[in-house]
Amino acid sequence: MSIQLLRLESTPDLVDQVYRALLDAISEGSLAPGRRIIQEELAEQLAVSRQPVLQALRLLKKDGFVQDAPGRGLQVSLLEPRHISQVYEVRSALDTLAARLAAQQKAPLDPALFIAGRGAVARGDVKAMIDADLAFHGAIYRAAGNPLIEQSASLHWHHIRRAMGLALREASLRESVWDEHQAIAEAIAAGQADRAERLMRQHCGKASAYMVALLAASPSGASGASSVAARRKINSVVR
Repeated sequence: MSIQLLRLESTPDLVDQVYRALLDAISEGSLAPGRRIIQEELAEQLAVSRQPVLQALRLLKKDGFVQDAPGRGLQVSLLEPRHISQVYEVRSALDTLAARLAAQQKAPLDPALFIAGRGAVARGDVKAMIDADLAFHGAIYRAAGNPLIEQSASLHWHHIRRAMGLALREASLRESVWDEHQAIAEAIAAGQADRAERLMRQHCGKASAYMVALLAASPSGASGASSVAARRKINSVVR
């Protein structure tokens, strides 16, 4: 199956452009977990030479997005439910702290964030949904007034993007995410620090439970097999 990637212009930061393009494709699922990497195919799709693709793949391997394939070569790394759960434990701690600090500032969030998020949901645009989600949480990090929160969170968001790409391809969670975002933003703007922290913790916990269950039930997960119990858990999280 041919993947669809945008052609890139040759610029000094071409390796970074290739890295970002491949990371987007991995997050959105165009490059699915376990898919073998063919450098020539990627170079042709992106209209670049093999050299920037090779360098970008080295960076992706270092960051854990691609791994050695059986035999030889590279493949897109599998999504491991346990790893995503651990990432969300750290993210929840950072996000709840950010929500509390932002509420203490009574920091209003830009309404454009919600227009972009709900618009992406309406279009079914997974990449735009992921970008809007990142923008929402990034706005809270900055509103918190502690730059170390955003710096720490950014280390983990790339891996969260992968799980989000899988989760948001299913429609059941899309609308509720932005309802939860709206409630968190209202608590922050009203200066309700305890409520903002509680809502953010619930938001992160629900997202973690949904994504871990989805990975356990998905052929893209580490086990490679569907689980009836995991699918039931997905349904219970959505309800």
